[in-house]
Parts: sequence; structure tokens; C-alpha cells
Amino acid sequence: MDFDVTADWHVASPYKFLRRLRHERPVFHSEHLGAYVLTRYADVRAAYGDPCRFSSAGSLTISRSLTEETRARLGEHGSFLSSFVANVDPPDHTRLRRSVSKAFTPRAVAAMERLFRELNEEAVDRVEPAGEADFIAQIGHEPSIKLTARFIGVPKADEAFVQAHVKDWFQLFLSPQPAARQLELADSFLEYLDYVDRLVADRRKEPRDDFTSLMAGAEGLSHREVVELISTILLGGNDTVPNQLGNSVLRLLREGRWPVPPPQIQNCVEECMRIDGASLGSFRYATTDISLHGVTIPAKALVLLSTDSAAHDESVFTDPERFVIDRANADAHLVFGYGIHFCVGAALARLQLRTALEVLGRRLPSLRLVEGEPIAYRRSIVGRGLQALRVAW
Repeated sequence: MDFDVTADWHVASPYKFLRRLRHERPVFHSEHLGAYVLTRYADVRAAYGDPCRFSSAGSLTISRSLTEETRARLGEHGSFLSSFVANVDPPDHTRLRRSVSKAFTPRAVAAMERLFRELNEEAVDRVEPAGEADFIAQIGHEPSIKLTARFIGVPKADEAFVQAHVKDWFQLFLSPQPAARQLELADSFLEYLDYVDRLVADRRKEPRDDFTSLMAGAEGLSHREVVELISTILLGGNDTVPNQLGNSVLRLLREGRWPVPPPQIQNCVEECMRIDGASLGSFRYATTDISLHGVTIPAKALVLLSTDSAAHDESVFTDPERFVIDRANADAHLVFGYGIHFCVGAALARLQLRTALEVLGRRLPSLRLVEGEPIAYRRSIVGRGLQALRVAW
């Protein structure tokens, strides 16, 4: 019994396995992941809230599976994300998060809603006459990608470049790859970093009304910190949020709950994130020996906080495998983390998901799955996203 990131079930349907772990081995050492895994809600939440014992320093730098040749190709960038706000502990975390939070005020997030609504309307306008589409490639991803690009300050002409390289970024650091493919992805990643580096340098010289300019001009942030911050927010907007939308639409169509009545959309978004989260968990490092449920996690050991398992914990969510659109505590999931590392972009992500479900439900009320098309997920260590989703209306 172990995780297996090369197997389809690992992302598509791990819940029977996770339930066994919660009941029988709540602190589980995975040989496959090379990490201890916390699976119970209370333990995952407590670990998020205890950065002194469960350190974030280096936790996102998932480069352990890289070959020596790939590491050599990456050079200093093999430790990419070492300065990202979710990848450091206080006091660096406090300093970084304070700067980032300035761009995610409630007023700033609300101002993006109208733009995102327009982008979703435009996406539907393009595909509606055909009566059929791949939801992932043609509807679900593009509005989020464009919104993120405009927020960051990426020129329209560069959006496709960024999207392609972000996918390579994800594959290199967050999913297992053969040696030859690693080198290809490493070259793409270095090209991507060079692009972001130049974007930040340009905004330092000529600031504009965008997030990159705001961060480039912030006091106390190094150039590398700004580059890594921009790079990772582009990952979220190009990958994590649209993956969650795809997961949510698939769930709603399978459950026969499409379209979602507007009054139910907000809670529906939370239940979709709970039951089919795009994020499967976060890694931490134990700073000292930690005894939990009769198991000792040794100092310096890697620990996976399984938010996927926590979201299906029977002690918190009644009948957790069942989709309940009006579940009273749906928003108690830990998809966005908890404590000081609660996702700084959570409000924007929720806004995007709510807006997309409202627009798509209104414009495509007869949306349905195309029969006979296989449902396949990408293989990943910490993410859940569909490769494709054929729909018709």
C-alpha cells in the first residue's frame, strides 16, 4: 500500500486508499514519495498552523526527482522558488506576504471581476456556434490565463509563450519525468525565467499599472524574489485555477447539477474544491523529531500535508464522498492552506470560479458530456487537472 504518482488512480480516485490511511495509518511513510504523509484533517490543519515544527523553507522546491544532469543544466535555478512567499518561514515570509497583499485588496480583486466576466463571455462567443468543444483547451483555461496575464502585465503577444512555458514549469518540478524529457523541460524553464527576468527589469525602468511594476518598486524585495513571485502567480493563473474549474464542471455534469442556480454558486464552488480539489496538498520539512499517533517523524524529514485526504475526513465532513451542493461546512476545506500560509490569491481564485460558473451556466445551460470520451487526468505529485473534457450543448 503506497502512493503511486505514475498510476491513474493516484489523482483520479485516491479516496479509498486515503480513507484506509486515515483509519489505519494516519502518519504514513511513503517510499514512493520519499515523505511522511499526514491524512487526518486535524493533523493537516495543525501542521499548517505550526510553522516552527513544520517548516515551509524549501518545501516547494520539488527537485528531488531530477537527475544530476538536469540539476547541472539548471545550475542555481535548481532551487527555484527558494524565495517564494509560500516557500519560506518568518521573518522572510512576513516581509514578502506584506508586499504581495497590497495587490490583493478587496477593492482590487472586485475590480477584476468585470474583466473576467467579459473574458468568459468572449470564450463562449468563439465556441458556441460549433455546438461542441474541449472544455479544457477551448473554454476553461483561456479566460484565467488572460486575466492573470493582464494582472501581471504580460503583453497580449506573449500570452501563448507564457502558457506553454508554465506547463513545462509544472511538469519539470511537480510531476515525474524521464531523464531526456527533464532536459527539454529544463531548457524551456530557463527560457521562461529569462523572460520573467526581463519583464521585471523593464518594469523597474518604466513602471506601469500592473502587479509586476508594483512588486518591482516595492521596498525590501530582491530582484530574485520578485522574479519568483511573478513566475509562481503565473503558474496559479495558468494552471491551478483553470484546473479547478475543469474539475468542477466535470463534477457538476456527472451529478446532474448543471446549470447551478446563481444563489447556490458560492457554496457550490467550495464544495467542488472540497471534493475535487486542484491542489492535493503541500510539503513541509520537520524541524525536529515529531511524535504523532505512535510514529516519530525524524527531524529534516519531508512531510506531505494531504489536503485531499483532509477534505474527505469523515470526522469533519458527513458522508464525504457525496457531493452536497449546499453542504453547510464546505468552505472548511484546506485547499488554500491555513494559517500564515493561507493562499494570498484565494479571493481572486474564488471570484474566478464563481464568475465562470455563472457565465457558463447562463450561456450554455444545456452543457453535457460527450458520450464515449475517456476522462483522463494529468499525472502529478500535488495537482489534479484534466487532460481534456469533451462537452456539447
